Amino acid sequence: MRKIKQVLRLRFGLSLGQDQIARSCSIGQATVHRYLERAAAIGLGWPLPEECDDQRLNELLFPSRPVWPPIPQRPGVDFAHIRAQLQSHKHLTLRLVWEEYREVHPDGYGYSRFCELYQRWAANQDVVLRQEHRAGEKTFVDWAGDSVPIYDRRTGESMPASIFVAVLGASTYTFARAALGQGLADWIDCHVRAFDFFQGSTKLLVPDNPRTGVTRACRYEPDLNRTYHEMAQHYGPRFCPPSRANRATKRTRSGIASSSQSQNSTKPLRNCSTA
Repeated sequence: MRKIKQVLRLRFGLSLGQDQIARSCSIGQATVHRYLERAAAIGLGWPLPEECDDQRLNELLFPSRPVWPPIPQRPGVDFAHIRAQLQSHKHLTLRLVWEEYREVHPDGYGYSRFCELYQRWAANQDVVLRQEHRAGEKTFVDWAGDSVPIYDRRTGESMPASIFVAVLGASTYTFARAALGQGLADWIDCHVRAFDFFQGSTKLLVPDNPRTGVTRACRYEPDLNRTYHEMAQHYGPRFCPPSRANRATKRTRSGIASSSQSQNSTKPLRNCSTA
């Protein structure tokens, strides 16, 4: 029980100091100071009014905290859907999306808070560049990663073999073949076998700037080997520069398939032998 009455009587009735009051009431001097400060704030002195009992005195000096109504939960926002809408509609802005959101939820977030939450969400998302490929349009070709050893079954001699990979852009249907080298003859032969495997050719060939078929790599107009160019003229497809010339931040279909072939297809090939 608080000793408020005793403190007020000793202070205003007997004019004792705060340290004396603290020792007399066996309470801390800070507590005495707080009681007197609160009493002075509401103009309370000594003697107390008759109706001011201990409970009333406690309520005057230490009123209960007001109970605030709970903050209503704002409706959630589907930021993934919003980003999809922004990407699919050229002239759509975050401001227009927010205005549509407030029409449905009048008590929803304000514009600045809405933008802040969207940017915070977007910062935690992985950045993905999606490439759309139409069926029959592109074939991506490349040599896949490191060479693998193959062994002659009669002599046991080991020879390095390179893995050629051709991937159809739309379906990722993949052709892979081991070649004893990366020369021009092997490069052309693998292409011919890939066309035979696919039973045709696409409109475009996208080589990943290999030295065998591309004399000078360029983002827009790479210089092609003459024989390679003549092969393409014979089978029909035109050449298209890869989307990641001299850049490691983007990966073409052939690059992804090459990595996959290096990790998976070469495992069963590592102990293969030739006749």
